[in-house]
Amino acid sequence: MTDSRPARRVIHPVHAVLLASSLPLFLGALLSDWAYSASYEVQWINFAAWLNAGAMVFAGLALVWAIIDFLRADFARDRRSALSVLVLLATVVLGFITALVHSKDAWATMPEGLILSLLVALLAFASVWLGFSPLRAGGVR
Repeated sequence: MTDSRPARRVIHPVHAVLLASSLPLFLGALLSDWAYSASYEVQWINFAAWLNAGAMVFAGLALVWAIIDFLRADFARDRRSALSVLVLLATVVLGFITALVHSKDAWATMPEGLILSLLVALLAFASVWLGFSPLRAGGVR
């Protein structure tokens, strides 16, 4: 018996780890920025800068993987996968801008550092959501 349903998209485990690893790091950067805005302890900005840099490594590698997957001939291209790549690209670009803001003096990073960290964390959440959303459990039809 032939199954006429289109093949489901399966995310590679390494791509899943790269994609999912950036979210807690971006959230940590956001929380560190928030802690700095509440206490003005300079070390919180250092934590935020390092967490953002680590998140950028994972998000950048996930972006490269997503672009390669999108351009492959056997990959099912649809609006959701294109939107996922675009949101991940926006996350990486805004994360890079956030890294540039965090490279300034600690006092000069506020309030745009906190606002950018919030936007990047929301974009990272959206990119993880879009990256994992087409996946379904094995027996569900």
